[in-house]
Parts: sequence; structure tokens; C-alpha cells
Amino acid sequence: MLSQWITNQEDVIWLNADLSQVRDRLSNPSLASLKTIIGRKKIIIIDEIQRIPNPGLLLKILVDNFKETQIIATGSSALEIADQIFEPLTGRYFLFHLFPLLMSEIYPNHTNFEAEQELPFHLIYGSYPEVCSKRDIAETILTNLAQQYLYKDVLIWKDIRKPELLEKLLKLLAYQIGSEVSILELAKQLNVNSETINNYIDLLEKSFVIFRLKAYSTNPRKEIRKMNKIFFWDNGIRNAVIENFDDLSIRQDIGGLFENFIISERLKRNTLVNPKPKGYFWRNYNQREVDFVELTQNEIHAYEIKWNTKKKHTISRAFTNLYPKATAQVITPANFWSFLKI
Repeated sequence: MLSQWITNQEDVIWLNADLSQVRDRLSNPSLASLKTIIGRKKIIIIDEIQRIPNPGLLLKILVDNFKETQIIATGSSALEIADQIFEPLTGRYFLFHLFPLLMSEIYPNHTNFEAEQELPFHLIYGSYPEVCSKRDIAETILTNLAQQYLYKDVLIWKDIRKPELLEKLLKLLAYQIGSEVSILELAKQLNVNSETINNYIDLLEKSFVIFRLKAYSTNPRKEIRKMNKIFFWDNGIRNAVIENFDDLSIRQDIGGLFENFIISERLKRNTLVNPKPKGYFWRNYNQREVDFVELTQNEIHAYEIKWNTKKKHTISRAFTNLYPKATAQVITPANFWSFLKI
């Protein structure tokens, strides 16, 4: 996308740090050397910035000495970028996370009915750009991502010696989407300690494979507050992890797939609005539950996310009794589009 944008731009220089000659020139550069590279360009794009030694210091020098130049740094390794760049750039940067495509970005002019026809594909194969543009080989693309790229951040950056443990953990999490996750139970199943499980989940979250949805509570005596649910940022990656791209008509996990899709899409969408709502789930000690709770300033919105449009669904009365001012809505394939559009 960025490379397409600069095609007709004359004042842009693109520096790809995957190339050894670029890395060599940008490693420990002098100010005079940087001036010969940048010249009079108004925009500098450094791709795969994490490949350059001391990238944070390089960017700090650029920002401090080329004040009329816009500097854009991109990278595919979130963990390396976070570790190497942010501290030297304190107060000097804006951070953007590029998630898999929003469905509303893919189909900006679709009606709810038209979007509903596309929904089965995205529930199974997700929304990575290459997957969306090459649907005929979507399964192959996702399988390659899961096998070759998905764990790269964690395995290489942290030098993890038991990659099979990471893969087993991710599969367990994939089978539990939409359910509360017990760290202690996962540790027992994998025969490791809870600290190891917490560390691995933290790394997977920081590398944008999964995310945690916390429990909402203002009354700890009645409501669960310490448990989390874990979801995947992309349905296709989740299905690749468990090696299941079966049609929706024969799947047993369609409810979880729909919930994962709706919540991940909503959270991606919320990064683009201001003020940014906060998302939670809710459950009390009597096992009453709300799939998704959203806080916008002083307002509370409760959502049940249900695939079956033929069955009548309602928001838990236990929740509405505790939060009588909250709005309540059931999200189904028949009305999901208005919920996800920006």
C-alpha cells in the first residue's frame, strides 16, 4: 500500500533495509553521509527498519537534524521494533499498527446484504491483504504464514528453545476462542509453570497474533474481574493454526468464529475513531455473561454476538439490572455491517 502511494511522488526516497547496501550505509552513519543519502527529499521511508543496527539512534538523528523532512519507518517485526526503537525516540514519534484489513475497508460501498454474502469467506480465511486479493490460493497463503512467519517474531527475538511448546499453546488457545482462559489449566495441560504460559501469551500478544479481552467489573463481589478471554486478530490465522478450513456448513465452531471475527473487527475499527472505546466481556458468579461490553466516555454498551439468526437472543437481565443505563444489542449476520462500519 505504501509503495503504491509513493509511485508518483517525486520528493520521496524509499530505503529498503532488507538490502545489504542500504543497511551498510545506514549503520553508524555520519550526518554528512545522511545528507548525501537524503538530498532534498521531503519524505524518507525506511522499510524493515529493525534490520538496521541501532535503528532508534538512527531515527533520532534523522528527526533532530532533518526537521523539514517527514520520516516514515516500517517493519514486520513488532517485538524487535519495540525493543530497539522506542526508548531513543521518546517524544519524537507517532506509532501506527497495521492490522489485517477491515472488512469495511475491503467493501466500502457494500450494503449489509452484500457484506453478508462475503462474510463466510472472511470467517474462514480472514482479511490479510494477500489472502483477499488471491482467494484461489488463500489456504496455501495462510498455511505458509502459520508455518513460516507466524512465530518468527517470538522464536528469533527471544531465542525460545521449545518452539513445539509455543505451537501447542497456540493450538489450545485457538480451540478456546470465546471462552475464558485459565492460565493454571493451560500450564497443567502443557506440563510447564504458569509464568512460562504468561510469558508466551504476552509475546504472542505483542507480536499481534492474539489479544486479551479483559472482564468488566465494578462489583468484585458479584462479577468476575480477573479472567481473560483470548482472541485472534485474524480468523484465517486461527484456522491455519488448527489446520481447519472446512466450510461453515460442517463446522462445530461457527459461533466462536463469528464472535472472534466481530470482536477483532470492532477493536480494529475502534483504533480509528476518537475517543477510542474500551472493550471487555462480562460475567458474574452465577455464570450469566455478555459477549462484549464497550465503554465510550460515560456510556456502557452491551452486545451479544450470535450466529443463529432464527433463535431469539437477549442481553442478560443480570447485566441490565446492574447497569440499567447501558444500551443493549444483539449482533447477528443480519445486522453486523452497521456495527463494524466506521
